Amino acid sequence: MSASGIRTGERVRAIVTGLGVVAPTGIGAQEHWESVVAGKSGLGRITRFDPSGYPVKIAGEVPGFDTAGQVPNRLIPQTDRFTHFALAAAGMALADADADTTTLPEYEMAVVTASSSGGTEFGQHEMEQLYRKGPSWVGAYQSIAWFYAATTGQVSIRHGMRGPCGVLCCEQAGGLDALGQSRRLLGTGSRLVLSGGTDASLCPYGLTAQLSTGALSRQDDPARAYLPFDTEACGYVPGEGGAMLVVESAESARQRGVGHYGELRGYASGFDPMAESGRPPVLAVVIRRALADAGIGPDAVDVVFADASGVPEQDLAESRAITEVFGPGGVPVTAPKTLTGRLYAGGASLDVATALLAMAAGVVPHTAGPATTAPGCEIDLVRVEPRPTAPRVALVLARGHGGFTSALVVGAGGRTTVRL
Repeated sequence: MSASGIRTGERVRAIVTGLGVVAPTGIGAQEHWESVVAGKSGLGRITRFDPSGYPVKIAGEVPGFDTAGQVPNRLIPQTDRFTHFALAAAGMALADADADTTTLPEYEMAVVTASSSGGTEFGQHEMEQLYRKGPSWVGAYQSIAWFYAATTGQVSIRHGMRGPCGVLCCEQAGGLDALGQSRRLLGTGSRLVLSGGTDASLCPYGLTAQLSTGALSRQDDPARAYLPFDTEACGYVPGEGGAMLVVESAESARQRGVGHYGELRGYASGFDPMAESGRPPVLAVVIRRALADAGIGPDAVDVVFADASGVPEQDLAESRAITEVFGPGGVPVTAPKTLTGRLYAGGASLDVATALLAMAAGVVPHTAGPATTAPGCEIDLVRVEPRPTAPRVALVLARGHGGFTSALVVGAGGRTTVRL
């Protein structure tokens, strides 16, 4: 026991009992999955503002999101769109898990989310007020709505979850890091953790900040804008949305009498130095550590959900890492995110949700868009249509801008349907 009376050092089976999705491919896990299987893209010309003056005009926007129907009225003017998405996804995930938080011990429920840019759009509007009208026009909620931890706080307050709460700011890798932390919390006294991430940086300020990486696609054709591992790869398309998952101890789920989509079996993370350092990329090491944490070898993995940045040199590096661990063409590789764009803090948790849905459905979803694999990418990229291979173990990879690198191993569960 620790000084606080919380258990330490105990490994508990971490299972996923609920999924909540808000993505360009649809609102709700079922709608998202149907879009993935059909190859229905959520990419298109940006509509949230006029992109004509920007070099990037294509993005993945969440269609038809009813803020008033998903978020309590008093919270709408107090919070940013990325928090609105998370509140909606969290509610869906809890409903899908049949979890009534009013009946569970409040200090045994936790919230861990991933965040990338925080409340970008809210902050932009407040800055507009500041420079156009003066400081008296800046609202009091600016002090919290932009903050990286705003989503964690609002979700925990709304559902009365008073156990350990936190946020991880690791860009695209953050969703896996949050889920890895959720698994740890189950061994320190928590029984149920709401975890995942969402992002909503499709505003002028947000897009301008993203342009600084030089990695965004400037292709105006949505069908050709995001082609990872392809000879015509030209960067990635930004997107908004994400997913929230209910991660629960197996004992808690047994007591509540609920099934699960799968288990978080292994996790690892690392950090890449600057390219000029001359040190080798860390991804292959992270993959091996995640497999070791899961207690399995490469031959046990049925599918890899790739990070798939769409930047040629980054795709090649990822391909080489996968090949180093699994051998050339040694495992099916997929990247359904070509339908949504890269969702930053929301991307990796959405990939995990998609992997769990894929195992429940017994298929490997395809990567829509890429036609010709780039030279040097010796991977078995699943293209054209889903592959009916009934995967039981999936490896999800994520790399965040600046060097964040993570891998998560998930195993199949028994659930085959979504409640919502």
